[in-house]
Amino acid sequence: MAADKHASVHWEGAGKTGKGLVSTETGALKDYPYGFASRFEDDRRGTNPEEIVGAAHAACLTMAFAFGLEAAGLTATRIDTKAAVRLAKDGAGFKIDRIQLELDAAVPNLDEAKFQEIAAAAKAGCPLSKALASVPEITLKATLAS
Repeated sequence: MAADKHASVHWEGAGKTGKGLVSTETGALKDYPYGFASRFEDDRRGTNPEEIVGAAHAACLTMAFAFGLEAAGLTATRIDTKAAVRLAKDGAGFKIDRIQLELDAAVPNLDEAKFQEIAAAAKAGCPLSKALASVPEITLKATLAS
């Protein structure tokens, strides 16, 4: 099953002084502000593309992990995932050079070795990991809660 998911951006002004609004078809983001300050100067009143990529990657990994557990006959009582996406200088521009993923889960009746196997397979198989394969460093720290 293939399905297009849609997002849109409206921008006004120059690169450094302009302002943008980002929206998603679901309304999860609706005219949400972003601009130079929220991307490069730690202005918390707006979002930025890297933050959105991180949220998407964390969500994708979490769902892939849940499906991996299900295939093994297991269900997590909770899964918490974080992503840190680093935007680094690259010549005259910038690039994403690292994504650090942290998955912390409580899964009854699962040993550490199988947990790590399922987590690694989820990281490798999630569509966002595949789409972001050009990022030089994507790491996963997976912790099984006791």
